[in-house]
This record gives sequence, C-alpha cells and structure tokens, in this order.
Amino acid sequence: MSLGIKKEDTVVVIAGKEKGKKGRVLAVKKDKHQVLVEKINIIKKHMKPNKKYSQGGIIEKEAPVHISNVMLSCPKCSKTTKVAVTVLDSGERHRTCKKCKEVID
Repeated sequence: MSLGIKKEDTVVVIAGKEKGKKGRVLAVKKDKHQVLVEKINIIKKHMKPNKKYSQGGIIEKEAPVHISNVMLSCPKCSKTTKVAVTVLDSGERHRTCKKCKEVID
C-alpha cells in the first residue's frame, strides 16, 4: 500500500487539535501509518540525564500523527490535494496533484 506522503513534503493537518496548521514531514512510519510533522503535535517528555540530554528535565518534541489526519499540500498550486500516481511512457511512476495535474516529484 502506498501512503502518498514522503519525507520533506509539506502537509496540512485536517483533523484534531492542530487542524489547519501546515508543516514539513520529518519522518514517515509506514508500518504504523504515522507521520512526524515539524512543529505539530508537540508533547512534553520528562527525560533523565543521558549522553544526548546531559541536563535532563522536561523537553518538548513532536509526536507522530496518523496519516489519515494530514493531507499533502501541492507545491505548485498550494492547495491540499490527494495524490494520483501517473505512469509515463518510459515506465516511470510519478506522484501527481489531482487538482492542477502537475507532477509533484
């Protein structure tokens, strides 16, 4: 199953407490159908001091969002869109915006 969203894409949250916010995808967890979006779904985590966090304490970080709650924002027309997969004559597959019919990548 293709998820249609990749790392470095710009997405818009369409459901939940962060509805309407835009962000860049930092990571995609295909097995759990989740995405990690920059500055979206911020949680506070209590950390013990370790090598990465020498001070310890309360840190803020992004939590994953289910992929059904985000929608791809087309870089060309800047509208939220579903992703269509088009096959060119050479056999290459490309993601395409369903609204403006432009190739996303």
